[in-house]
Amino acid sequence: MRDQFLLDPDLVFLNHGSFGACPREVFAEFQRWQFEMERNPVEFLGRRSATLLAAARERLAAFVGAQAGDLAFVPNATTGVNVVARSLALQPGDEVLATDQEYGACDATWRFVCERRGAHYRQQRIPLPFDGHDFVRRMLAAVTARTRVIFVSHITSTTALIFPLAELCAAARARGILTLVDGAHAPGQIALQLDALGADFYTGNCHKWMCAPKGAAFLHARPEHHAALDAPVISWGYVAEVSGHTGFDAYTGRRVLERRLQWQGTRDIAAWLAVPAAIDFQARHDWPTLQRRCHEQAVGFLHRWCARFALPAASSDDDFAQMVVLPVPHHDAAALRERLFNESRIEVPVTQHAGQTFVRLSMQAYNTAADLQRLFDAPALAAG
Repeated sequence: MRDQFLLDPDLVFLNHGSFGACPREVFAEFQRWQFEMERNPVEFLGRRSATLLAAARERLAAFVGAQAGDLAFVPNATTGVNVVARSLALQPGDEVLATDQEYGACDATWRFVCERRGAHYRQQRIPLPFDGHDFVRRMLAAVTARTRVIFVSHITSTTALIFPLAELCAAARARGILTLVDGAHAPGQIALQLDALGADFYTGNCHKWMCAPKGAAFLHARPEHHAALDAPVISWGYVAEVSGHTGFDAYTGRRVLERRLQWQGTRDIAAWLAVPAAIDFQARHDWPTLQRRCHEQAVGFLHRWCARFALPAASSDDDFAQMVVLPVPHHDAAALRERLFNESRIEVPVTQHAGQTFVRLSMQAYNTAADLQRLFDAPALAAG
């Protein structure tokens, strides 16, 4: 599988989770769409784009278990979080409840919004080792009469944990609390059925584990919330009629979600149009089998690693997918990351949470046992 990707052959790339990696054929499809656009930008963007994007959303919707009309393409999951956070009518004293393991950029988003609305951003501690059965209880125990939104990752960035969300979403809905899920790492790493999951809002990246080009992500919203969401840029999507495309659904009278969020002036939509090619690539290579293999290799290596350092794993095997966090006795995360790259040409993040330091290992289809051995033998870790 390594030859299917464009990665530097001299690099041990164990960091698919940060920005993904695009297969050669998917990247070629991305470039083909860019070339097609440049042949006649007016025709492509002005007359064809709506139809092309609709077809791409249909394929994505089938992949994530949703309705195409409830999806809109966005550049990245952080943008999706921003769309929701900045659209909700939070009032002074309202509370947004999150875990203490959320992605830093999204933490910053909520702090920014809450400070300006007079609302409060609260984080519930989720201790390590992780107990999935205790997760929902802890989150609901932190709910107060002022809680308006629960914001939670599907797979955490710092600790690579899969949070069990269906029960939490159902319990929040019963209490009249909105749920926003940051699914940046989920699509392509675990199977998704968004309609069944029941979150009010869900945003995910296609450029990470789906292996689509950079700049491809989506926001999913339940139909009753479409009208409340506003785009970061107010443009033609807010005009009632543009080039024959209305901004309202003729049957429901609701403003069409994708028109407002996607039609924001001139932009390169090639990454979005290449998403079906990424789906096809994974289907042809029996991706579920490769996902299982990667999971088995990752957790097997985790056990070997923990035995070496005599440190406990952050959770049980089933709480991880293709990413795991490897505990290390180092405390200078930045220095360790730099040494691994500069001395061993290993591209891997080093994270910290609750006073613990972890090497976050991503195991993708192109990774091998030799890659894992290079990490195990890295001089930077010899002191451990």
